[in-house]
Amino acid sequence: MKVIVLGATGMVGAGVLRECLLDAGVEQVLTLGRRATGVQNVKLREIVHDDLMNLTAIEDELRGYDACFYCLGVSSVGMKEAEYRRISYGMTLAVAETLVRVNPAMTFVYVTGAGCDSSEQGRVMWARVKGATENALLRMPFKGAYMFRPAAIQPLHGIRSKTRWYQLFYDVAGPLLTLGRRWFPQYVTTTEQVGKAMLAVARRAGGRGVLECADINAI
Repeated sequence: MKVIVLGATGMVGAGVLRECLLDAGVEQVLTLGRRATGVQNVKLREIVHDDLMNLTAIEDELRGYDACFYCLGVSSVGMKEAEYRRISYGMTLAVAETLVRVNPAMTFVYVTGAGCDSSEQGRVMWARVKGATENALLRMPFKGAYMFRPAAIQPLHGIRSKTRWYQLFYDVAGPLLTLGRRWFPQYVTTTEQVGKAMLAVARRAGGRGVLECADINAI
C-alpha cells in the first residue's frame, strides 16, 4: 500500500506518519505540506508545496496512491467563520478533488473531531464547518471515505504538540489520559491508535462512514 499524509508536522499527523513507516504493509509514504517533517526513512518521500489550494504543478506526483490520511487542521480560536471555512473546508476539498480525480480507487481518511455538526445548522461555528466538510467528502466518489472524530488524543512515543498550551496540558494530564484510555475509550485515544485505525480502514474494500473515538479504539 502507498499512502499520502497531510499534516505530518502536527501532533496527530506525526503519529500517523510514525505508524505508516512502521507498518510492513506500507510500501511508500508521501508527505505533502508547507514544511518538511525532518524525518529520515527509506520509505518516506516528501513534497513541500506552499499552496495546497492549487496542486496543479504537482498533480502527476500524486498519482498511484491507495490512501490519503488528512491530518491537517487549525484551531478556530480567534478566527472569523469565513477564514476558518476557507482553510478547514476550502483547502480540504481542494486537495480531495485533486486526489479523487487522479486516484479514484483511493480511500480518503479525514481527521475532524468529536462534536462535529452533520446538520451544518448548529450554533457552534467550528462544528458546522467541520460537519459540512465531512458531508462533502462523503459525497465524493472515492473508493472509501472515513471521517475520524477523536475526542482527547494522547501523544505517544515522544510526539509533541506545537501548540504550547496543548502540550502543557498533555504534560500535566498524561497519567490521567492513560487511565482515561482504559476507563473511558469513548473519550480518549492515542496518536498510535489513530494511525493504526487509519491503516486498518484503508485496507478495507472501500466503504465510508463517520467513526467516533470509541470506534477508532475498537478498530
